Amino acid sequence: MAREKLSSRLGFILLSAGCAIGLGNVWRFPYITGRYGGAAFVLLYLLFLVFMGVPVMIMEFAIGRAGRMNIVGALKKLEPEKTKWHGIGYAAIAGNYLLLMYYSTITGWLLYYFFSFLSGRLNKSFDTAAVETYFSSLTAAPGLQIVLMGLALLLTAGVVIIGLKNGVEKITKVMMVILFVLMLILAIHSCLLPNAGEGIAFYMKPDFGNLVHEYGFGESVFAAMGQAFFTLSLGIGAMTIFGSYFDRKRSLGGESIRIICLDTTVALLSGFIIFPACASFGVEAGSGPSLLFISLPNVFTQMGMGGIWGAVFFLAMIFAALSTLIAVFENISAYWMDMHGWSRRKAAIINFIALFVLSLPAVLGYNVLSDIQPLGAGSTILDGEDFLVSNIILPLGSLAYVIFCSHRYGWGWDKFIAEANTGEGLKVPTALRFYCAWILPLIIAIISVNGIVTALI
Repeated sequence: MAREKLSSRLGFILLSAGCAIGLGNVWRFPYITGRYGGAAFVLLYLLFLVFMGVPVMIMEFAIGRAGRMNIVGALKKLEPEKTKWHGIGYAAIAGNYLLLMYYSTITGWLLYYFFSFLSGRLNKSFDTAAVETYFSSLTAAPGLQIVLMGLALLLTAGVVIIGLKNGVEKITKVMMVILFVLMLILAIHSCLLPNAGEGIAFYMKPDFGNLVHEYGFGESVFAAMGQAFFTLSLGIGAMTIFGSYFDRKRSLGGESIRIICLDTTVALLSGFIIFPACASFGVEAGSGPSLLFISLPNVFTQMGMGGIWGAVFFLAMIFAALSTLIAVFENISAYWMDMHGWSRRKAAIINFIALFVLSLPAVLGYNVLSDIQPLGAGSTILDGEDFLVSNIILPLGSLAYVIFCSHRYGWGWDKFIAEANTGEGLKVPTALRFYCAWILPLIIAIISVNGIVTALI
């Protein structure tokens, strides 16, 4: 059976951008920017995005396009004889499952808040304490969360089962266009709020003193490096699968930069939504994970026509989350189709059932299984799953791909660069060989070790 292909270059760009664009852009980026000093932190983030994100993304795409298979099959096809590089692919597939096991729960929360604002259940009668209680009530209800998590997975599997072109590609393209439009509207609205100028200045006017004010310059640098690295969903082979669907008419350097620019645009727009709004209503933008489900709902309940703006905001969040869910679910399904000969329908249905069961611990970790605290007091099973993906699987997977593409005992630099530069468009300079072979792996290793140590201390 002939391998499926994407129908257009735009589909490849928007699908890959959809995989990269997720809650890391529209939730983690604003709160971590608020925590580490605003505009000065953004400049550091953009710098590391160019020097770290671009080369790793090109390498993932090149492995996929050369191998024309999922990450396991592609590595097996490209690896030198008597080597076992494809073993890394199995860890990447496991990372895909682990990511969906908790991402589906968070997406369920987003669905709940969207319907809450749309129906008027969350409204101006809610004070700060009531908004906080609203989220606590949700996490304390296992039955409701299971339904929401199941709905998120059902929507995802439904898109994948339709097919690559008519389902995954077409629906993701529509979601990405709507996401950009919604975020642009929200950003304009936030910037026109009373006293929004204070938030805009914090976000756009660099003050490098802010980088050392509370957490120190070193920690701020590590935070910028980590955000630049993790925001692109690199290291679990999700980009590899879209590379395998892409033709050789265009080189991979220019396409990777375009995708990263789209990803960064969404992150920057989220800042223009959140910082002016938080400044206008006196809410702390660097308030951590609670920003999305407590701090921002507090803003919307105080805002004129807050129900509408809250519904629009959470609809945008749903599209951002679903685009990632669909991309990762497609990667999992492709593994079973490529390696075991399953039909798309069989792969989607069986994985929907498997992921529904596997996702239950993240839901129950807030109630029935709340005594299980893998990262210490106050942590949840969801926190533990996120830690494994973000601090171990993503960086180590990316480290492996960089070494595989830049050293002779892997695929090798010459073969990688030939694949990356095939087609029209921006070429990867061969002069980057030393940087990719030695400096970039060291940076990724340092980020990984720092992330593990910081999380466990």
